[in-house]
Amino acid sequence: MSATLSSEKTAAALRRSARVSVELLLVLLMAAVVLWLVGRTWSVVWPLIVGLLLTTLTWPPARFLRRRGWRPAPAAALVTVLSLVVGAGVVALIAVPVASQSGQLADGVVAGIGRMREWAAGPPLNISDAQITGAFDAAVDRIENSVGSVVTTAVTGVSTVFSGLVTAVLALFLMFFFLKDGPRFLPWLTRQLPGRLATDIPVVAERCWNTLGSFVRSQAFVGLIDAVLIGIGLWILDVPLVLPLAVLTFVTAFVPIVGAVFAGFVAVLIALVSNGLTDALIVLAIIIAVQQLEGNVLQPMIQSRGLGLHAAVVLLAVTLGGSLAGVVGSLIAVPIAALVAVVWNYVREQLSDPQEGPEQDQGPEPEPAPGEPGPDTAVPAR
Repeated sequence: MSATLSSEKTAAALRRSARVSVELLLVLLMAAVVLWLVGRTWSVVWPLIVGLLLTTLTWPPARFLRRRGWRPAPAAALVTVLSLVVGAGVVALIAVPVASQSGQLADGVVAGIGRMREWAAGPPLNISDAQITGAFDAAVDRIENSVGSVVTTAVTGVSTVFSGLVTAVLALFLMFFFLKDGPRFLPWLTRQLPGRLATDIPVVAERCWNTLGSFVRSQAFVGLIDAVLIGIGLWILDVPLVLPLAVLTFVTAFVPIVGAVFAGFVAVLIALVSNGLTDALIVLAIIIAVQQLEGNVLQPMIQSRGLGLHAAVVLLAVTLGGSLAGVVGSLIAVPIAALVAVVWNYVREQLSDPQEGPEQDQGPEPEPAPGEPGPDTAVPAR
């Protein structure tokens, strides 16, 4: 016996589907507007993000000083100055050994090019010097014919460097103000918001701050493991500039994917010009093994545990962020995904039945010591 469709139920289902579709389109439209506004104000948003990331690293010593009786402004100023000193020390740790061995490296580059020409001239390639010279002349002619593009690229590079310096300066100033006035942000925000928002927004902001700190700490830990393992491999092979290369590996770990590729390229190049092709291939194998260990085991496990995200979500977030916004997207993709998860979990908690909600026993973090907020009880902001 065949059943017939009810016209009333069908019409009701269509009306509900239409209503849900319209509501979903409105949500997507609002998200597009927010992204457009972020893009238009990126010159301000990016220093703000960098300042928050730096604050997550420097807030523990600032909190320590404040608990020892320091006033907020001197504590924030001291931590900011020490951060500048540490940053300058890292740069010096990389630059000084490179400068002292620049002559040796230059000679190695010349010798390496000579060895590559000898290898190319032999079997199985059998490339003659005339062919190499012709290819070199063709490359020079191509560069001469595209001087305008080269100049444009150089100007763009200078502009990028200048923009990076401006971003760094703004981020340092913002970090100082976050360290100084951050603990007063949540009380101020509570007074400004009406009704239930005065409770919901500060709680979400507190959880987001905890999540952001967890992300930065996990990245620092993964970068330290990379630096130690790669540094040990370079030291065993007696590659020069081991310490600068290890520091470079740690610093570039905060830029997923691209940072690892850049640090690995530098290490392989130095091994090639100083130790030869065999050691360079060994260094390449070490770097690939360490990066595979980081990308497939360490980073997903550590970040998924600290951020409450599944390992697959971490990998997909980095891939999607890199495809949408390049290096910057790769850097902020994981914390953004974690913050979205925090907001979603809180909304789900509020919409769940109190008798059946699986997360009803999850409350805020333990209260800090009386009179002083802990590192995870405020979102540093002006």
